Amino acid sequence: MENKGQVSAEYLLLLVVILIIMAAVTIPLVAKSVNATMDVSTSSDTKNAVQSIANAVNLVYANGPGAKRTISIYMPQTMNLTYDSGSNTINQMLVLSSQNKPINASVDYAVNFTNPTPSKGWHQAQVEWPLNGNSNSPIIVAFS
Repeated sequence: MENKGQVSAEYLLLLVVILIIMAAVTIPLVAKSVNATMDVSTSSDTKNAVQSIANAVNLVYANGPGAKRTISIYMPQTMNLTYDSGSNTINQMLVLSSQNKPINASVDYAVNFTNPTPSKGWHQAQVEWPLNGNSNSPIIVAFS
């Protein structure tokens, strides 16, 4: 009768050891995959935000001086939007868990950001080409 109890205790001990080993192996893998999933989600949201701004700029440019457009966009993290006049692109350097990734979208006309560092969350962006008699003035993007 004691042998059956000893065998049961040994099986339980063996099961606990196997579970500890499996946990030691799988927990780092799960953490890595969660970080990768979050990076993909953040990257997708950032690309969507930058592309939405670029589309609004292109639409305002197509409508000419005096045109306005207000869009609602989600910023997955605090952003630092810049305009590169050499390549006519709106740029954002995205900070991910393992690297930095540039996100950009091309525009048809020069852009000037009045608040280029909107914080994380939903924002209203007003895209406007001011009607001031100068067709060379840049399109203004202002976040609220």
